[in-house]
Amino acid sequence: MAKNLLIVESPAKAKTIEKILGKDFEVKSCFGHIRDLEKDDMGIDINNQYQPRYIVPDEKQKVVSDLRKLSKGREVWLASDEDREGESISWHLAEVLNLNPKETKRIVFHEITAPAIKKAVANPRLINMDLVNAQQARRILDRLVGFELSPVLWRKIGMQRSLSAGRVQSVAVRLIVEREREINNFITENSYKIEAFFIADDIHKKPVTFKAESALKINNEHTAEQFLESCKGANYTVKDIQVKPAKRTPAAPFTTSTLQQEASRKLGYGVSKTMLLAQKLYESGKITYMRTDSVNLSDTAMQDIKNQVTELYSEKYYQPRKFKNKNESAQEAHEAIRPTYMNNHTIADEETRRLYELIWKRTIASQMSDTTFEKTIASIHISTNNETLTATGEVMKFDGFLKVYLEGRDDEDDENNESILPPLSINQSLVFNKMTATEKFTRPAPRYTEASLVKKMEDLGIGRPSTYAPTISTIIKRNYVEKRDKEAIKRDVHIITLTQHAQIDKKTIQENIGAEKAKLFPTDLGLVVTDFLTQHFNAVMDYSFTAQIEEEFDEIAEGKKKWNNMIDDFYKPFHKNIEHTLENAERAKGERELGIEETTGKKIVARMGRYGAMVQIGDANDEEKPRFAKLKPTQSIETITLEEALELFALPKIIGEYKGQELSVNVGRFGPYIKMGEQFVSIPKGIDLFDIDVERAVQLIEEKQQADAPIAHYKELPVTKGKGRFGPFIKWNNMYINVPKRYNFDNLSDAEIEELIETKVNKEANRYIQQWAAEKISIENGRWGAFIRFNKKMLKLGKKPDGTKYDAAELETIDLDTVKKMIEEQVPNAFATKAKTKTAKKK
Repeated sequence: MAKNLLIVESPAKAKTIEKILGKDFEVKSCFGHIRDLEKDDMGIDINNQYQPRYIVPDEKQKVVSDLRKLSKGREVWLASDEDREGESISWHLAEVLNLNPKETKRIVFHEITAPAIKKAVANPRLINMDLVNAQQARRILDRLVGFELSPVLWRKIGMQRSLSAGRVQSVAVRLIVEREREINNFITENSYKIEAFFIADDIHKKPVTFKAESALKINNEHTAEQFLESCKGANYTVKDIQVKPAKRTPAAPFTTSTLQQEASRKLGYGVSKTMLLAQKLYESGKITYMRTDSVNLSDTAMQDIKNQVTELYSEKYYQPRKFKNKNESAQEAHEAIRPTYMNNHTIADEETRRLYELIWKRTIASQMSDTTFEKTIASIHISTNNETLTATGEVMKFDGFLKVYLEGRDDEDDENNESILPPLSINQSLVFNKMTATEKFTRPAPRYTEASLVKKMEDLGIGRPSTYAPTISTIIKRNYVEKRDKEAIKRDVHIITLTQHAQIDKKTIQENIGAEKAKLFPTDLGLVVTDFLTQHFNAVMDYSFTAQIEEEFDEIAEGKKKWNNMIDDFYKPFHKNIEHTLENAERAKGERELGIEETTGKKIVARMGRYGAMVQIGDANDEEKPRFAKLKPTQSIETITLEEALELFALPKIIGEYKGQELSVNVGRFGPYIKMGEQFVSIPKGIDLFDIDVERAVQLIEEKQQADAPIAHYKELPVTKGKGRFGPFIKWNNMYINVPKRYNFDNLSDAEIEELIETKVNKEANRYIQQWAAEKISIENGRWGAFIRFNKKMLKLGKKPDGTKYDAAELETIDLDTVKKMIEEQVPNAFATKAKTKTAKKK
């Protein structure tokens, strides 16, 4: 048995490191965090300087138990990741394994290579409690905000208990909400751009066409036409030529955020996907650590890059550079994201290889020479009106770093691309080809992509490298934001042309505008929650305040601030604000009045309801019950019109019959659908339910029936498969079973189906401690311990009369009446008989 046990975070990393260290070390994985805060009472003792109460979750009990056994009689080395999360994991490991933090060896490395690992083992340090405290402060503060703010949302907005708020996530949603409103409120202005096209000989004496532009601001068609009229019969002469040298310098090596941005622009990868692939590259020893805000490169890396540049491109392409870190708290000892060995290009997986090549090119380019240009600006005089046109062009003199890499941009404007001008001389007369006045329109700022949101958050100082991807995943998962495409719409563009023969021509063309791909849109829920939080918790939603909190975490990490004091300074005013809001704030509905229904004279409003955004005719105080209709997925409370709202009340819409059963279309909780008898078929995205006729409905129904046909039988019961909100699944005996990615969903074998079903059946057997099906009540085992499930709610188990918790054996015998009392303490009137409401007469 090896005398040393080294613990890392991931099993993939463990295998690589064990090969490097040899027989003296056994390397095991803790699979990430092994402890978390208790769920009960937040897991924080507020009256004892915010001391946390940690537990080992059920799914980590075996991992911890195995590590305890393996650690006996051996020297334990802690080698979790080098960031604050990693330092925290090392401390938690020391706690659960009863290791002395003042003696236990802690090692860190930026890359998983033999030299780096051996150097780390030769230079161990102790656990850095300042880093641990910084991570702990973040975790405690985020728990306090989430636990205290979320119940306020439940009370003041509703939507059951599905709402939650977070210190960073709520601010990220605010950015998206504000951008959406900026777009909706944007007033487009038109103008006319004047461009003239001339003919001159190139260096080979062949005639070529080049373009010159006017700097005049022309705001209407009449003025544009007047300008073109004034140019009839003009002579065009080169008045001045300026030739200036220009250069372009390479970008710094990747940090976490710049990698996420560039992978989005160039590869189309989402933020989470980029981090997943980067993690694989790091754990297999191909790149340095992928969570960093440093742009530094080690001396060894600089030499390696120099060798590659001079070998592949020659000495003149090499130019060493040191880049300045954007974030003052970025640790100089940390490095940018770079390949561990610059001559390594063997990556098997296609998606991972493309990301690796991006990192390799960016790293190499950062140490290459400037790209140099010669920029030419020619001024052209118009004889008839003394106006001036400007032609601009550039010629690359030395490609430099562009031989390898060009940094991408968000929303590139192709109109600004420089062209190459033919040779021109002062006083040269030019051959006129044509002049155009083209209508142009101002555009609002674009909606955020995942990557551009990360950039904005980084610019504002919100979050850190380890939090960007989880923040975006969370706000999408919680339905505050959705990532989707938007179809283009047509717009008329007017063009006036002065021809070579001095004729004025006019034409109108159509252009596509507004098309967007994989952009972040706020949901109605996101809009309502953001407005409520901004109104009542302005400090928490303030960008500079959120950035200040991040700086305070940095100060804790540097040992300049005590974490308890920092939490106290935040929590006391925050908690007072919570109490004031609960007592005084009105319930938020996000209500917007649209108009009046002509036939009844009743008010029509768009607002948030229990299950999402809807429109309502009538009032709850009216004698007749109000009528409701759910908004389509592409509609919003803020932008829906009265006409669109009235159209929704035409639903459900009967479109015909099929096989003797009525066919209708409608919008439900999860979007538009077709109903035939008792069968429901979702309408795919991009299809307007008002355009569906019987033929199209039958086609969609038959496709669904074909997809729902049994793929196998297990214990004489059919097994079907499908894809839902949470991914692919199989269904057996009314049981939905998720199919993990390791299975080939399109080609499941009988053995795999049997394995999936049996695993689920065994899991369900261990799920229930007691169940009262008729009452829709059960006591179940959960991740954080036993809990009560009532309908779809997850509720806490109460304590015994003496104040102690029920043990496992007592939960198996507890009676239903006792459980009901626990439910009523958390859900008042849970078992009260509902009064009947008077329904409206059908019109």
